[in-house]
Amino acid sequence: MKTTQTTANYIKWLSPEDIHKASLAWLSELNFVKDEHLFFEDLIKTYTIELLEFKDFSSDKEMVDAINRSEKQNNILIDAVIAHEKKLKVLVDDIDQPEEEKEYKEVHKKLAIEIDQFLEEYKMLKTQLFTIIKEIKKEIKYRTLLDRNL
Repeated sequence: MKTTQTTANYIKWLSPEDIHKASLAWLSELNFVKDEHLFFEDLIKTYTIELLEFKDFSSDKEMVDAINRSEKQNNILIDAVIAHEKKLKVLVDDIDQPEEEKEYKEVHKKLAIEIDQFLEEYKMLKTQLFTIIKEIKKEIKYRTLLDRNL
């Protein structure tokens, strides 16, 4: 049996106000992620020596690279949402422009999917980073206990 993938067409029924609220929510979440990226940079700077000493530095370096890529993608998405928000007037200008309105709603739908995918990948990245930091903290604690006992 073959399955076909369907796409959601709920965007057709969203009002301009709903689209505006969704865009503001995206911006809020993406700006929060931007702040978290700064926190991650500080965290990595704090544990640089431990990261270098850690067993598998290559995977840690990949993690740092992934954070940098995530930060760049986040900035691109913020710019896209801001540009998208500025074009909202197409829906509220009381001029009947069915093609432009349809295109705007399609862009909104694509942005919704892209942001959802980004946030899902970001959550996985964050989990991996915290796992590495947790392992480093355990190692530091273990070494401290060993030093005390000697």
